[in-house]
Amino acid sequence: MIQLFNVTKSYRKDSVALKDLSLEIGKGEFVYVAGASGAGKTTLLRMLYAAEKPSRGQILIDGQNITRIGRQKIPYLRRKIGVVFQDYKLLNSRSVYENVAFALEAQGKKRYEVSKKVYQALKEVGLEHRLNRTPLELSGGEQQRIAIARALVVDPLILLADEPSGNLDQAVATEIMGLFRRANARGTTVVLATHDPGLYKRFPRRLISLDGGQVVSDYRPDTV
Repeated sequence: MIQLFNVTKSYRKDSVALKDLSLEIGKGEFVYVAGASGAGKTTLLRMLYAAEKPSRGQILIDGQNITRIGRQKIPYLRRKIGVVFQDYKLLNSRSVYENVAFALEAQGKKRYEVSKKVYQALKEVGLEHRLNRTPLELSGGEQQRIAIARALVVDPLILLADEPSGNLDQAVATEIMGLFRRANARGTTVVLATHDPGLYKRFPRRLISLDGGQVVSDYRPDTV
């Protein structure tokens, strides 16, 4: 599903975010990418949804070499990928409904289909009763759940999440993890970047650890 071959990302000669990174994530896996700030987690995720291109190396998503696709094809690639950003990236001037619907409208879906899928996605995250509110009227945990609903509403093959529980208390973080686990149980490949060791201790899955832009360990628990 996701393959990286000798990927290096340099922003300057003296600044290497990722260095000679090779790894493979199979279809339907749930994988943590861990490491301290600056380890390369966010850069890795940004390259997986083609917001960045590697300086060297190749990245394949579902068999497609995304390092070679033109800019006009990136939106089609992203139809396969849901992204939950660390700072949510919600449109504060739009309603909750409009924020979640935006991803489907960008794909040209019919209005009745958009309405049905948005309501289902909001119900999944327990916020169908908030659809006419704006993000600024919601708590941080509710905003995160809206961001997750927006990522899941397109039925992605891959779900990428960058520090999704970083600003949340443990109870809310547990609820958020439940949403990712249910998505994974439906077959979505989940890649979750985190620096919180408590998260993968409570919910063990494959753990890829980065340091200085390199893989320093790749741990697979015996049972998950």
